[in-house]
This record gives sequence, structure tokens and C-alpha cells, in this order.
Amino acid sequence: MGCLRVALVLSLGLAHSLTEATNKQEGKYPYGDVLAKSLLFYEAQRSGPLPANNRVPRRGDSGMTDEVLGGYHDAGDHVKFGFPMAGMTTILAWGGISFYEGYEKADQLEWLDDCLKWSMDYFMAAHASDYELVGQVGDGYLDHDFWGRPEEMTMDRPAYRITKDAPGSDLAGETAAALAAGSIYFNLRGDT
Repeated sequence: MGCLRVALVLSLGLAHSLTEATNKQEGKYPYGDVLAKSLLFYEAQRSGPLPANNRVPRRGDSGMTDEVLGGYHDAGDHVKFGFPMAGMTTILAWGGISFYEGYEKADQLEWLDDCLKWSMDYFMAAHASDYELVGQVGDGYLDHDFWGRPEEMTMDRPAYRITKDAPGSDLAGETAAALAAGSIYFNLRGDT
């Protein structure tokens, strides 16, 4: 979760700096390049069948037998934790809303679109029924015993869920916030 937070802080700070540079003069630092690399970090954490526009050549499809395909691996691990993924999605979406001009100036809006859509599609697939949400895919203990690429995983990857009988209002709330913030962002983009 720490790596995702660092990337979030960098992304938002850089978008803000680019927005400020738009209103003033050009900065002496390559904020656009750094913002692009921050979004590329998320692409490197993708799980599932990767799209044709994948920009990380060392990465291939992974987690293809997971109960829920897609989403992001957490902090260089191979577990997909719903709560930090939802938090990341919420913050990136609000960053895109608040610092739209910075992402636009850096020519990163389409990559931000892809990043948000990747996690939002996962959350919609993880919502298995009216009162069921898959909140985690993979076992952290098994995961930490494996020091290979996600494309080479062979360990059991159980899915853990919240239900009426096994509640998790924090996870449900943050996932709802991620989807709501993403919806506002995509509405701003003209994609409803």
C-alpha cells in the first residue's frame, strides 16, 4: 500500500504543479514527464488480460484464473486488495477533477482515463450480487512466499468477500466513493 500512496502523492502534486504552470510560466522541471511516469507505475501493477495499448513490455497477462479479472496488484505484491485500490481510484479521480488542466497540459488525460477505467471495471465485476463484494483476491502469506513475476504465479488465489453476514462497510463505502468520483470525472470528460 505504501508504493501506491507514494505514486498518488506524486501524481497529484505534479498535476497541481502543471496546473499552476499553466496559469503562470513554464516550469524548469519536466512535471509532465514525471506525471506520465506516475501513471505508468499503475500500468505496471495491472492484473488480468492486458490491453493492446499496454506500455510496459515486460508485463503480460496475469491472474487469469482469478475469480475477478483485472484490477491492480498492491505495492509490488500480487494480492489485489480492494480497499487501497478503491482509495487510489478515488484520489486519482478527484485529482483529475481538481487538476484537470495539469493532466491536459501534460497530455495525460487519456492515460488517466485508462487508469481509472481499469479499476472501475474491476470494482463493477467484483460486485458479485446485491449484497456481495469481492474485497481481496489472493492470500498475502502465499503471495509473500513467491518472489516471481505475476505472469508466473501458480499459488492458490482465493477471493475474500463482504456480504450481509460478513460486513465491511469501510470497503463498501470506499468502493462506492471510487465509483462515484470516477463517474464525476468521466462526466467532466464527456463520457457518461
